[in-house]
Amino acid sequence: MIKTIDTKPEQTEKDWFFYIVRCCDDSLYAGITDDIDKRLKTHNRGKGAKYTASHRPVSLVYFEKRIDISDARKREAQVKSWPKDKKEELIQGIIQ
Repeated sequence: MIKTIDTKPEQTEKDWFFYIVRCCDDSLYAGITDDIDKRLKTHNRGKGAKYTASHRPVSLVYFEKRIDISDARKREAQVKSWPKDKKEELIQGIIQ
């Protein structure tokens, strides 16, 4: 089952997010942003990242609000090092 997120995160001007999108081929892409809506639109226009440009469309499946850009980058690096099955567990809420 492919899970997507229909609600938008509440955010203020200074919020940073770590996020995961699911690509059209069921692969996962992780990134950070200070504006999730804008970033998703950019990904789906083919301008967001080299990887997602050739794996569109993408849909948001997971996000975390982080305390600042440094914290978001650390979380991104951590999760990007994980195998796909562990990322799927994060998306499903099995692990944190």
